[in-house]
Amino acid sequence: MEARIGIVTISDRASRGEYEDKGGPAMQAWFTRVLTNPWQAVARVIPDEQVLIEKTLIELCDVEGCSLVVTTGGTGPALRDVTPEATAAVCEKMLPGFGELMRSASLKFVLTAILSRQTAGIRGKCLIVNLPGKPSAIDDCLNAVFPAIPYCIDLIEGAYLESDPAQCKAFRPPHAKPKA
Repeated sequence: MEARIGIVTISDRASRGEYEDKGGPAMQAWFTRVLTNPWQAVARVIPDEQVLIEKTLIELCDVEGCSLVVTTGGTGPALRDVTPEATAAVCEKMLPGFGELMRSASLKFVLTAILSRQTAGIRGKCLIVNLPGKPSAIDDCLNAVFPAIPYCIDLIEGAYLESDPAQCKAFRPPHAKPKA
């Protein structure tokens, strides 16, 4: 079964075509490099509007059947940064460890990482992960948290994700078996 991954860029300027979206393509390139199983990107570029972010996340999880949705943008302290609030509003369970690990990984590169409010949560059979907006930070954060993502998606009965261990080794306990 082909996995579906939602890739959402949240940016007023990119959604109006005033700014080139670099975050969405960076996330897609990361998954293309790391995943070894068939997968399909379901991409969106939307403005920083909480209601629209919530609607997009719900659509990707409930209608498009994504097992993973990654977002970029809207995680800082600015007034229009509302991605974590939108994510929390649509999730049944929040996974604060994702944000903690991403901030810790980012602090190795930039001291302002403490201003970031990345988070993650579960909606049905979909994991939603909020990533930063800068492409290099997207790589740093995905490298940090991805090892836990495939097993998390296994636990919520989403699509099976396999990675190239030379790129990013996913962790699954010895008793976890691939889906047939």
